[in-house]
Amino acid sequence: MEKLNRQQILNLPNGITILRILAIPVILLLLNPGRDYQIFTAFFFLAAAVTDYIDGYLARRRGMITTLGKFLDPLADKLLIVTALIALIPTRGIPVWMVVIIVGREIAVTGLRGIAVSQGIVIAASTLGKYKTVFEVASVFCVIMKGGSPHINFYNIGMVLLWIAMGLAILSGFEYFRKFLKSIIV
Repeated sequence: MEKLNRQQILNLPNGITILRILAIPVILLLLNPGRDYQIFTAFFFLAAAVTDYIDGYLARRRGMITTLGKFLDPLADKLLIVTALIALIPTRGIPVWMVVIIVGREIAVTGLRGIAVSQGIVIAASTLGKYKTVFEVASVFCVIMKGGSPHINFYNIGMVLLWIAMGLAILSGFEYFRKFLKSIIV
């Protein structure tokens, strides 16, 4: 078992990841349906989501990839997206069944990747999974912006993007399971 040293815990990419996790309760507070600052909330959510790219870029570029970062980064991403989607059910009226499919896929893929790792199999993040995340972030951003502009129906745009994200979630979920099955059958 590898022990974590201070440098692994306190490096910049891990700090950015931790900030993404700490942004979640702030976003939840700002999503209160009676509040009038959905534009600020939407951009705050977007900034938190963009930190995923920033921390990954810094970790790779500066050679600061750590075991803790490998664990925290995907966890922070899932927590941010899943929490926002669940919070948008009562505050913006997104369908529960869509959120259940997306969250179910996240749980299933995370469990599958955990089983794969225990068998010495690494299933890397797929391109479809990355696109799914982009569409999830874009859809959440737009749904939060609901009412943010009299000229653009952000809610409808967000729902179209959420449909795409859900489709990609299903497809990428099947892709992960196919990769896993292919690796254990060979």
